[in-house]
Amino acid sequence: MNKDSEVFLPQTNGEISDSIVQNWTLQAYECWSIRCNCALCSINRSKYSFVCQMPKIVKALLKKQGRPNLRMIQEQTKTALIA
Repeated sequence: MNKDSEVFLPQTNGEISDSIVQNWTLQAYECWSIRCNCALCSINRSKYSFVCQMPKIVKALLKKQGRPNLRMIQEQTKTALIA
C-alpha cells in the first residue's frame, strides 16, 4: 500500500453482522485454509485500503457454522451467480 494511502477501518464497533456468518464464502474459505495468514491472502496482495476483518469472520463462522465444506460453498456460489 502506498504510504500516502488512507486506511479505512470498519465502523461496526467490533460487532459482526449475523448476515455475514450465515454461510461460508470462497474468500472466508481461503482465509481459513491459509490459517488466516495475511501474507498468503489474495486480498492482502491486492493492496486494498481497508483493515481486513476476515480472521474475525472466520472465527465467528467456525463457531456458528462449523468447519467449511468447499463443495457446498462452490455450489452456493454457482447458485448465487445464476439467480
